[in-house]
Amino acid sequence: MPIPPELRDLLEALPEPRILTDTEYRILAANQAYREAFGHVDGVAIRLLGRTCYEISHHFDRPCDQCGESCPRLAALKTGEPCRVLHLHHTPRGEEHVDVELIPLRDADGNIRYFMETLTLLGEKGERPEALGMVGRSPAFNAMLGLINRAAPAMTPVLLLGESGTGKELAAQALHGLSPRRDKPFVPVDCSGLTETLFESEFFGYEKGAFTGANRRKIGLVEAAAGGTLFLDEVGDIPLALQVKLLRLLETGTYRRVGGVETLAADFRLVAATHRDLDAMVAAGSFRRDLYYRIAVFPIHLPALRERREDLPLLAEALLARLPGGRKLRLSPEALAILHDHAFPGNVRELRNILERAALLTDGEVIRAEALPPELSSLPSTSVPLTEDAILPLDQVERHYVRWAFERLRGDKKRLARLLGISERTLYRKLGT
Repeated sequence: MPIPPELRDLLEALPEPRILTDTEYRILAANQAYREAFGHVDGVAIRLLGRTCYEISHHFDRPCDQCGESCPRLAALKTGEPCRVLHLHHTPRGEEHVDVELIPLRDADGNIRYFMETLTLLGEKGERPEALGMVGRSPAFNAMLGLINRAAPAMTPVLLLGESGTGKELAAQALHGLSPRRDKPFVPVDCSGLTETLFESEFFGYEKGAFTGANRRKIGLVEAAAGGTLFLDEVGDIPLALQVKLLRLLETGTYRRVGGVETLAADFRLVAATHRDLDAMVAAGSFRRDLYYRIAVFPIHLPALRERREDLPLLAEALLARLPGGRKLRLSPEALAILHDHAFPGNVRELRNILERAALLTDGEVIRAEALPPELSSLPSTSVPLTEDAILPLDQVERHYVRWAFERLRGDKKRLARLLGISERTLYRKLGT
C-alpha cells in the first residue's frame, strides 16, 4: 500500500534527518536531510528505499535488539508513545553516536502502521564524544552518554557520580559542550580543602578594601561563570558549615561580593561531581539533605573501567595518541590481554599513567608486555577472588619494578632515574647498590 502523499510531503518538509519505516523495519521514505547526512558512501549515493534501517545504520543482518543494542521500536510498540535512545550509527564520516527518536504512527483503525525515525548528531554542531575527550562504545558508556545528551540542553542541575579516575570532569565538559551555553565559560572548582574565608572570596569575589590585602576588586568564580557552567568537583568534600552558603546561592540565585552591598544575580548552569556516597553522608548528617536535593536533580553514574572493559582498546588507542612527542604507538596483543585482566582500581586515570610509563620504556612503535609494570602480570586475574596471600607488599612491588626497568635500560642509572622522576641517590638506594 502506497504511503499517503501528505505523510511523504510532511517528511520531506522537516529539516532534521528523518526516515519512514514499516513494521518490518523496511525504509519506505527518506527526506533530503537524511539523504545528505547518511545516504552516501565516499561521495556516492546509496540505495535506501526497501532496505532495513538496521542494515543502513548498523550494518547488521538482523534487528539491533538481537545484536546487543537497545531498540527504540520495542518500547514504542509496547507503549504506543515516542521513544529515544543513543546509538552508534555508521555515517559517511565513520561510526558516530546518534540520538534516535522513534514515533509510532497509526492508521485509521488505530493500529501502528509506520514509524518515523529522527536522527540527530550529538549537539547542534555535531560534536563527537572523542572531540569532547570521551571515548567508548560499550553499553555502559552509551547509557551514560545518552543521559548526558538528554541533560545537556536543560538548566537542570546534574550530579556526576563515580569512582576516582572515571572522568567526571570530562563528563562535565561534555555537558557544557553539548549545551546552548557552550560558547560561554566553563569554570571548574575543586571543593576539597575549601575554608570559610576562601569559599566566600573565591566564589563571590571581593571589593577593594574588604580586608587587609584586598587592594583591588576581584571577580569571583560565580561571576566568572556568568552565562556558562559552574562545575563543583568533589562537592562531597565541602564542610558542613559552608554547605548552607552554597545552598543559599542556589536557592536565591543571588550573591554579594565580600565587602560589597550590591546584590548580584547569578547566571550559571550547575554541574557537581563526587566519588562519595552522598546518600550515606545525608543519613549520617555530614551532608545537608536540602542541598543534596538541590544538586542531585539529575544524577548520572559514570561506569568504572571494569564495567566497560570492551572499551579498553579504544581508550588505550586514544590515550596513546594524546601522548606528547607525536609517536604512533600501539599495544601488542599480549600487553592488551594483561591490561584487560587488570582490575583498574584507579580507572581511566590509572590506565593513562600505565601507558605513559610504558611509552617511555618502549623504543619502537609497539608496547609489549615487558614494558608494562610487572605487578600487572603477577597479580591474579580479576575473575579469581583476591586473597591476602596474593597481595604483594608495596616495597616489594616497587623493588621488583625498579630492578626490571634497570635491566631493561641495560644499567643506565642516569636515564632510569630521570624516567622515574627520582634522584640517582634515591635510585641507588632502591636498587640496593
